[in-house]
Amino acid sequence: MIIHNSKKRRQNRVRSKLALNLGVPRLTVFRSNQHIWAQIIDDKHGKTLVSTSTKTLKLDKGTKTEKAIAVGEKIAIIALEKKIIKVRFDRGLYHYHGRVKALADGARSKGLNF
Repeated sequence: MIIHNSKKRRQNRVRSKLALNLGVPRLTVFRSNQHIWAQIIDDKHGKTLVSTSTKTLKLDKGTKTEKAIAVGEKIAIIALEKKIIKVRFDRGLYHYHGRVKALADGARSKGLNF
């Protein structure tokens, strides 16, 4: 119960800092033990603009970090096709290291700005 509360507090703290700039879409990350998901959300209209994951890419080979980089690169490519250049990075309740950082670096390497 205490762990859940600390994660929820961290998530609320991150989201409150992101709420300052609602005109820019938000890149959110969710990770499980095996997979990682990323989606770009327009908070103004409450709609998901772009989403991808290791499941949709059907990545079988490589480490979980390599798969996270591939998901980051793919979401950046799709976002740039839809003319989304700048986003706010919402790491949620996760610390910025490991697979979350790898996804962010992959998205940056393909031209997404945050």
